[in-house]
Amino acid sequence: MKYAFSCTGLGCCLRPQRSLTAGGTWVTCVSAMGHGTPDNMNWAGLLQNLLVMVHLQQIICGSVWFSIPEEQEPGVLVGSLSKHFPPPYQLLTQEYLWTDKNTGNFYTTEQKMDREALCPEETKAEECIILHNAVVGPSGDLIQFPVIIEDINDNAPHFENSVIHLRVSEDVTVGTSFLLDDQAQDRDAGHNGKLHYHLKDADGVFSLKVEEDESAILLVVQTALDRETRDLYQMVLVATDCGSEPLSATATLIVTVTDVNDNCPSFSSDSPRSVTVPGDSPKNMLVAQVRATDPDSGPNAAIVYSLSPKVSERAKKLFSLDSLTGHIRLTQDLQSDNTEELQLKVFASGHHCPPADTQVTVNVLPKANQELTFKIRFIAEHQNQTVVLPENQPPTVLAVLELHGDSSLKSSSLAIESEVPFTLSPQNGKYLLSTSKPLDYEMKIEHHISVVVHGRSAEGSVIAPSRHGIRVLVADVNDNAPQFLQSHYQLEVEENNQPGMSLLRVSASDADSGRNGRVTYRLGKHTPTIFNIDPVTGQLSVSASLDREQQGVHKITVFAQDSGSPPLESVATVSIRVLDLNDNAPVFLTPHFIFFIPENVPPFAQVGRVGVTDPDEGENGKTELHVVNSSGPFVVDNTQGTLRTTTHLDRETDDRYELYLLAADHGHPAALTSTARVTIFVEDINDNEPKVILPSSNSSCQTVSSATIAGTIVTKIYAVDEDSGLNSEITYTVVAPKPAQNSSPFRVDLKTGNITVAQKLLRKDLGMHHLFIVVRDGGKPAPLYTTIWVNLLINESMGPCHLDRAPTWTGTSDLIQSPSKAPICEVEDTRSAQLTLFVGLVMMLVSTCLLVVTAVLYVKQKRRSLQQKKRGHIEENEIPLRHKDKYYSDD
Repeated sequence: MKYAFSCTGLGCCLRPQRSLTAGGTWVTCVSAMGHGTPDNMNWAGLLQNLLVMVHLQQIICGSVWFSIPEEQEPGVLVGSLSKHFPPPYQLLTQEYLWTDKNTGNFYTTEQKMDREALCPEETKAEECIILHNAVVGPSGDLIQFPVIIEDINDNAPHFENSVIHLRVSEDVTVGTSFLLDDQAQDRDAGHNGKLHYHLKDADGVFSLKVEEDESAILLVVQTALDRETRDLYQMVLVATDCGSEPLSATATLIVTVTDVNDNCPSFSSDSPRSVTVPGDSPKNMLVAQVRATDPDSGPNAAIVYSLSPKVSERAKKLFSLDSLTGHIRLTQDLQSDNTEELQLKVFASGHHCPPADTQVTVNVLPKANQELTFKIRFIAEHQNQTVVLPENQPPTVLAVLELHGDSSLKSSSLAIESEVPFTLSPQNGKYLLSTSKPLDYEMKIEHHISVVVHGRSAEGSVIAPSRHGIRVLVADVNDNAPQFLQSHYQLEVEENNQPGMSLLRVSASDADSGRNGRVTYRLGKHTPTIFNIDPVTGQLSVSASLDREQQGVHKITVFAQDSGSPPLESVATVSIRVLDLNDNAPVFLTPHFIFFIPENVPPFAQVGRVGVTDPDEGENGKTELHVVNSSGPFVVDNTQGTLRTTTHLDRETDDRYELYLLAADHGHPAALTSTARVTIFVEDINDNEPKVILPSSNSSCQTVSSATIAGTIVTKIYAVDEDSGLNSEITYTVVAPKPAQNSSPFRVDLKTGNITVAQKLLRKDLGMHHLFIVVRDGGKPAPLYTTIWVNLLINESMGPCHLDRAPTWTGTSDLIQSPSKAPICEVEDTRSAQLTLFVGLVMMLVSTCLLVVTAVLYVKQKRRSLQQKKRGHIEENEIPLRHKDKYYSDD
């Protein structure tokens, strides 16, 4: 590699002539500062700098560089200087990295590296490089190395404007493109900053096109537009980056379709085709109004009305047409005595459109020569020529109408025009005006009765009818009770609410008017006092906090009453369901449970029931028990609510257990808990037999002086029992026949196990005494026992006592119920065994001989007595037979 050496001012550096991107080598420069300035630097200082640079050349111009993704957590290993430089190591700046001075490993600090913040200018195009200085090696060499901050997809795209507006003409051709100036931006680099766009809710009308260099986004029209069908399109523009976990942003794209003049006016169906005017109509009277429409908007929808040039001169003289409104009016007063029909052809013109036309026929009636009138005489209540009638009245006569007119009239009559609940009945040349059915104020407050007078002149010509109106006002009565919008309201309220909280608003309406329709609200008498209602608005509120555990559902009766006389009212019910909150911790039946259990129970036996309750409902009231702060062999059976053992219990190991139970509910957002103390006493059973401590073995032996006086304690049996109570009370019993016990010079105390000299020792007592002791406890129903041999040698001298072997018991094995009748003990040796065998054989032989002799003598005596009895019997009772036969029987 070639290097370039350069000095500027006080600094000199060596630079490799290849770039990092080309050859992967980082260029590092170190400035060796002297003590002079550019003005007074001498050659000695320059030479010193040059020597320093030559010394550091191998260190600072190597290919040492590292890279790490941005936003790493503290403590992430970035790299190590140990592969390139000897220890120790020290970073001069530790804002983002810190180094282990011994290993040369350097790690991220609490200060995270944000690539977009550290290198805002190079975020898109170049690599983000942070230079770090370090002192390495024993001689403290200064090095500089780069750390490349790699980009991660930590920035979502964003639009500068959340709403993008675009105006498109409705006559635009399919395939036309429109540039969207508002593009999304992404601060990340590479694929993380590359964006893709797509449209949502375009309905196939629009699509997106992105230029190859991604410099522009175009909106393309896919189908023909028609403003009159749809004038607004609202879509969602989505920008998504190309990161491994893509991030996206959206903006609302609103396309407004602008109008073009592509529609012409047309007359609507409700435009009049024929009208009739009286012959005495005044000037400027509105005759008719023609109506035309244009689907376009704005100036394109402007319509101008005009009369056809072919309209007759008579029509042009009598009528005028407003070009903007289409009003046809009289240009002068009519004074026509004849019937006349005039045709008006009207044009409706639009911009660049052919005119639409319609025909209006005007029928002019002759004016009336005689005036027909009638006189009204009111019967019902009236004010200012207006009848006032209360509603719900049966058919009632309102007035009497009497005709007045010229005597030349040949005939005349009155009639009611249109369908109204009134009738005219002729009577004696007059007419009675009455209601045909009860009137309802709530249906209609005011009625206008149009009475038409028809007549003929003496010559028989028809006189134009005249019309007169009669006004009838319906007076309201309180005949409607208030009506609630719904008869039953339901709502749910969480418990522990804020006092004064508004619950709901009930509403009732009254079809009556005035005071009769004024509604006030009140609650039922048995409603709890915590509920209130605004009498005017019907707003229901609660003045205190609700507690579901006290009452889960509240049913409230609400009355709506009007102000009529008498007042009418209706009722509605409000059901308030109080929703549960986890505001109650589980409660144990007692804070301290005490149980007793025998030690011989099997595993998983029930210790006792632990009762716990939670007044909440659902998951908030579902409790679960756990054993805490204890390593004892117990577990909670939550299905049964009991405490159970997990292993066998041994009172002799642990006779008492102390533990705590934790009860937790399943409430949200946080479970509530409570604890209870549990004490378990393990009851003893007789499962341990006594253990003899002294004497230590069956072969132990103790010498007793023959001079020992009676009552002296010569030794003691000491035994223990790990059970308790009666099961541990020990008694000591000598097992031997009564004579042997009475002849023994020793006595054993039943309770203490003390062995004392029972009587004065005689010469016959000299020798070895073997006492077979049964050590029993007081257990029920059957005690446990163990045995021990106490070997006492009565001797004149107190020398040591030795036994070659332990005695053996030859009596019964039932040592608890009855003592054995056998000798106290047998000491096994060769001589005694042979003697016993010999004596036994002799005794068996003698016994056999005696048994045989006795049997022979008995048989002889029996035969003699039988013969004597038979002889005497024949002599006295014998009956002679002619001959003797032998008889056989199966019996």
